[in-house]
Amino acid sequence: MKQRDFYFDNAKFILIFLVVFGHFLRSYITESETIFTLYKVIYTFHMPAFILVSGYFAKGYHKKGYLPKIAKKLILPYIIFQLIYSIFYYFLFDKSNFQMDPLTPHWSLWFLISLFFWNMLLLIFAKMKPTYSIATALIIGLAIGYIEGFSSYLSISRTFVFFPLFLIGYYMKKEQFRSLLKPHIKGVAITIFILAFTGFYYFPDINYEWLLGSKPYAEMGAATITALFTRLGFYILSLAIVLSFFSLMPKRQYFFTSLGKNTFYVYLLHGFFVRIFRESAVQDYFTTPENFLLLAGVSLLLTFLLSSKLITSLTQPIIELNTSKIKSLKIKVRSLLHFYRRKLMN
Repeated sequence: MKQRDFYFDNAKFILIFLVVFGHFLRSYITESETIFTLYKVIYTFHMPAFILVSGYFAKGYHKKGYLPKIAKKLILPYIIFQLIYSIFYYFLFDKSNFQMDPLTPHWSLWFLISLFFWNMLLLIFAKMKPTYSIATALIIGLAIGYIEGFSSYLSISRTFVFFPLFLIGYYMKKEQFRSLLKPHIKGVAITIFILAFTGFYYFPDINYEWLLGSKPYAEMGAATITALFTRLGFYILSLAIVLSFFSLMPKRQYFFTSLGKNTFYVYLLHGFFVRIFRESAVQDYFTTPENFLLLAGVSLLLTFLLSSKLITSLTQPIIELNTSKIKSLKIKVRSLLHFYRRKLMN
């Protein structure tokens, strides 16, 4: 069995923690300029870095059975969780009628449908020379902002906006990631993070929705030719911070490293906790700098919990829709219930 690469598992675990933490922070971006700045810095790279590393691991797209495997891994969970989230929102928001739109992804589920399309797009773009391929994807990503009416439909906007990063990851080699770990590059990386934070802090009017890639230019009040250069600027910024992030990643094994392989579970499951948090009075407690540190701790604990063996083994049958594992889970639950019933009777 091929040994996993600790470097990428470390990166993936830290990134999924930042995804969870960023979603919790969303409730407080109007409370503090520092928190809003931190939020924007996180959003410049956490999903772009995930997208880039997803492209890196898509090199086997041409192998027999790869695309059906990807479809099963992404589309089935997408449909299942689209239904689960629809039911969840029905009760959480006390809606008067139940609605489910399979073509408009709920919240974070956009990544699943986009990741599927990115892999499919490789069938076309990987046949070009890398320079032409990335340039074409970049032009489409810049142009898609002028098209209105279907930005959230099948995550089309985000699919094309973030596709250049997926392609860059696809073309990157392991040696290029390793070259980012040189000491002098680490110094540059830290400087880039400091400059990004400083820039967002002293220019608070920068619209963070540019980082989301989900809206056309018109909805952000920027449907002019300058929108191309604004998005291009954010592309450059995101890529610089993504590469800086990877240059700061450790390549040794740590206590959390093995959990990096379970980020898919955290991504799918953390939304339920975040949504309940946003609708509860608990969020009113996290309004001071000390409590924001506590919120980071809560985010980390939730990341550990949702990537743990216990949670992954319980949810794997649903997420992977494996009938044999569903039967196995039923037997385990039945045995557990029988055990506790006997304990109570005694």
